[in-house]
Amino acid sequence: MTATTSTANPVLRIAPAAPAEAAAYFRASLVFHADVSDVAAALAAEGDPGFVVLDSRSTEAWDQGHIPGAVHLPTALIPEQAEHLLDRNVPVVTYCWGPGCNGATRSALALAELGYRVKEMLGGFEYWAREGFAYETWEGRAHRDADPLTAPVDAEHCGC
Repeated sequence: MTATTSTANPVLRIAPAAPAEAAAYFRASLVFHADVSDVAAALAAEGDPGFVVLDSRSTEAWDQGHIPGAVHLPTALIPEQAEHLLDRNVPVVTYCWGPGCNGATRSALALAELGYRVKEMLGGFEYWAREGFAYETWEGRAHRDADPLTAPVDAEHCGC
């Protein structure tokens, strides 16, 4: 458990967790989350990535742009359609618009409650596009130049 410290500094007002406690927390976080760059690398590699990507947004959002090969299943339709579109033996990586949207979290919850193994892709479609990865729209395939703040030039990953 973390302890309160008398430091006036707002960062350290509540002391950091003990290393073992922090390691357990961050290990658990990785069980639930995937990074945009890691998802893109897995999808670009030859062979089956071992998971399916699910776009939980509306049809209008899907038409504006989505990850190639993603399954489109808006969150509200998961209870009645998931079993027809997804294999319970294959992990699902959900995404929505971006960090300001909790649609991927809600869809991950709905899938988990139905017995699917699931992770949420951090950053959503916004960061997929910002990192310069190709996407599909109702008009066809597209991509934007990578934002150097999210995808440094000549870097495969964020360097994390």
